[in-house]
Amino acid sequence: MDGNGRWAKKRSLPRILGHRQGVKTVKEIVKASGSLGIRVLTLYAFSTENWKRPQGEIKGLFSLLIRFLKKELKELHKNSVKLKILGDLAKFPDEVQKELNGACELTEKNTGLQLNIALNYGARQEILYAFEKMTKSGIKNLTEENVSNFLYTAGQPDPDLLIRTSGEMRISNFLLWQIAYSEIYVTEKLWPDFTGKDLQKAIIEYQKRERRFGGI
Repeated sequence: MDGNGRWAKKRSLPRILGHRQGVKTVKEIVKASGSLGIRVLTLYAFSTENWKRPQGEIKGLFSLLIRFLKKELKELHKNSVKLKILGDLAKFPDEVQKELNGACELTEKNTGLQLNIALNYGARQEILYAFEKMTKSGIKNLTEENVSNFLYTAGQPDPDLLIRTSGEMRISNFLLWQIAYSEIYVTEKLWPDFTGKDLQKAIIEYQKRERRFGGI
C-alpha cells in the first residue's frame, strides 16, 4: 500500500493525512474483496524498515491503527472477517499489542475473508524465524512444505496476485517465499486513490494471464 506520503505532498498536506486517507482505502478494498469472493487479502502496513521514519509519523500510524480497529472491528466481525497479524509485535506499544491481539482473538473462528495485516514485517526475517522454529522443534527433514508450515502464513494458500501501487517496481521484502509464482500487477495510482474498481481491473488483468508454473 504505497503512496500515502506522496498523496499528501501533492496536496501540500502533512504526511499523516495521507495515511489517514489510506485507511479509508483499506476499508473500501476489504469490503470490495469480500464482495468479489476473495479468500485471502494481505495488506503490507508497516515493514521492519519503517522504524527509520520520524517518530511523530510512527506514533501517528499507531494511533490510526488503533482508531481503525476500534471503529471497524464490530463490522469486520459481523461480516465474518478473520483477522491475522503477520510480523513481530514485540516492539509495538502495549496498547497497540492489546488491541491487535484482542481483534485477532475475537475473529479467530470467523469463516469469511482472511484479512492479513503485515506489521513490523520483513520476509527475510520471517524465513529466518521459520528456520529457527524448525530447529527448536527438532525437524530434520527440510522440505518446502515444512518451511511453509512455520511461516506466519501457515495453512494459507500462496498469493495468486501481488498488487503494487504508486508505480514502484520492487518487492520490498514482502512475502518472498510465498510469492514465488504470484502474478505481479503494478499501477501508477497512489494507495489513497486506489478503489474497488481498480481492484477489479487488476483481477481482470490477472485473469487474462496464462500461469504455467515453470511448465509449457
